[in-house]
Amino acid sequence: YLSWESYSNLSYYTRLLPPVPEDCPTPLGVKGVNGLPDPDVLVERLLKRRTFKPDPQGSNLMFAFFAQHFTHQFFKTYNRMGLGFTKALGHGVDAGHIYGDNLERQLDLRLLKDGKLKYQVIDGEMYPPSVVDAPVRMSYPPDVPVQNQMAIGQEVFGLLPGLGMYATLWLREHNRVCEILKSEHPTWDDEQLFQTTRLIIIGETIRIVIEEYVQHLSGYLLQLKFDPTLLFHSHFQYGNRIALEFSQLYHWHPLMPDTFHINGDELSYKQFLFNTSILTHYGVEKLVEAFSRQPAGQIGGGHNINFLVTKVAAGTIKESRELRIQPFNEYRKRFNLKPYTSFREFADNEEIANTLEELYGDIGALEFYPGLLLEKTRPGAIFGESMVEMGAPFSLKGLLGNPICSPDYWKPSTFGGKIGFDIVNSATLKKLVCLNTRTCPYVAFRVPAEDSLRKNDEKVHPDEL
Repeated sequence: YLSWESYSNLSYYTRLLPPVPEDCPTPLGVKGVNGLPDPDVLVERLLKRRTFKPDPQGSNLMFAFFAQHFTHQFFKTYNRMGLGFTKALGHGVDAGHIYGDNLERQLDLRLLKDGKLKYQVIDGEMYPPSVVDAPVRMSYPPDVPVQNQMAIGQEVFGLLPGLGMYATLWLREHNRVCEILKSEHPTWDDEQLFQTTRLIIIGETIRIVIEEYVQHLSGYLLQLKFDPTLLFHSHFQYGNRIALEFSQLYHWHPLMPDTFHINGDELSYKQFLFNTSILTHYGVEKLVEAFSRQPAGQIGGGHNINFLVTKVAAGTIKESRELRIQPFNEYRKRFNLKPYTSFREFADNEEIANTLEELYGDIGALEFYPGLLLEKTRPGAIFGESMVEMGAPFSLKGLLGNPICSPDYWKPSTFGGKIGFDIVNSATLKKLVCLNTRTCPYVAFRVPAEDSLRKNDEKVHPDEL
């Protein structure tokens, strides 16, 4: 039911549909069997990978790590408070994963000179500082020496070198933009340089997400364009609230491969996780090249999650039950999609359909998250209809509802004049990489076509960007 508390208290994720009432005859309402299947059994029989299936849309690890890096700025889950809680610090694209989600963390990461962020130089290249120089809390295992722990805006980004790679790119981009603004506005102090650069970084992020990331995900031939002025004369609310269902939907662990291939080396998860030396040993260019060429896994269709990360899927299912999230078909109705009438209609894999029939008994009792991952995929697509039709409205409202897209903000003066506005309006993934590296590697969210597999180690030419 509606209440002032649910509107004003940002420590909760909002909900698209209310929870299943506790006094219903079955766990998901009125349909299905009296008990739900064991999450570990669900994962073992339906979600655990048998053989790696590359995404038919050609998604690569550059895409997979971008998704993980980007979404951590608005999924501010705070399970220490309880399930469904957030840190109550905002519900949108704020670049908090770069700058920290509170002022104390931000100040520890800042150089407090010329608007820049702290950094360290290794082999002549800029990387995030160690926690010795920027004493922020980071989630590293106790056996990782403090001098090897990189200080990043998001405390969990030490987990994967792919996240460290993006953290390094955005750090370099922030400091690069600071230098441009300082040259343009020599009288500006550290605070104005920092704050204006942050707005530029947010703008760059939104443009890359809409015009390249969402463009790739959609599979549309229609070219998507980030143009906030299109909404200026429409009834539109600037602002956003992240939904619990969006957080559940965005567990895309099937993207992860079985091993990681970098510069001729094959690395296991044990060698890869929490290993900051991978970033500094290979360097950003080699990681970008490797991740852009290695295929990511297909998300939908079942049997797609590497066994080492299946516990995340099981945990997501357990969490959805504690939060009493409504059945998959109810969300189909909410998004004006036709509810499925049988498991055979829902899944084109007979084994999956029969197993779901055995475990749930009724298509109306199928849970939300398993439904998203097991739905038959669109032909040649990364996942099924529901993931696209439910995820897109959440994403685009969150992006275009950002304050910088409003008439009061969307003008050159917000971004330090024409020079800053031009940076936002011309941002691309390739520029993010190639303006911040010595050479310009192959960079895209899609693996290259066979005829372009040759490596490009030439120096970047400004006219190509």
